[in-house]
Amino acid sequence: MERRKFLLSAGLLTAFGAMAQSGFGSVVQVAPAGPDNDPMKQVLLPALPPLDHQGGMAIRTWVRSGMTNGLYSSVECAVAPKTMGPAPHWHKELDELMLVLEGTASILMGDEVVHVEAGGWHLRPRMIKHTFFNASDKPLRFVDMYFNQPFEEYLERVFYQLTPENGFPDGSEEKEAEHRRLRDKFGLMSAPDAWEQRNELVRIYGLG
Repeated sequence: MERRKFLLSAGLLTAFGAMAQSGFGSVVQVAPAGPDNDPMKQVLLPALPPLDHQGGMAIRTWVRSGMTNGLYSSVECAVAPKTMGPAPHWHKELDELMLVLEGTASILMGDEVVHVEAGGWHLRPRMIKHTFFNASDKPLRFVDMYFNQPFEEYLERVFYQLTPENGFPDGSEEKEAEHRRLRDKFGLMSAPDAWEQRNELVRIYGLG
């Protein structure tokens, strides 16, 4: 059953990827997927300029989980050259699929680092320790796709709301408490050696 749900979800990514590049903005009603499901609307998303990494890392939500009855969502991510991503972690329930649009994504899976060039895909199943980073001297840009969990809500909260400008100074107890609440809510688990391994990747690849 889980495999069937995943394959059904994956079938959406081709359609939504085309929508993201189409430049149209209409919404039309289509038939429901089944008698027990709410009707799902087709969403055509207008093209936008490539996302700017702003000297570090930035995200932009494309498909929201609410658009797909909770099956699928996606964000665009831009990463500056020689920039480290999050500390190694894993997800209890979330499967992630990455499509690299520009540059080369370096991905830690378990204890192995793989490099995915533009046009390449990478699947990160749940319960496997991972992180990503940009080891090159060129910008990295990719689309991350999430199945059966609205993970875009976690990212938007972290990137855009838990900031000093919004009353969450770095290192404050309020910010740390909210991070813990979000990790619990979304089943995000930190590896025991997360920061040691992150620092080792920074050292090996000369990351900032």
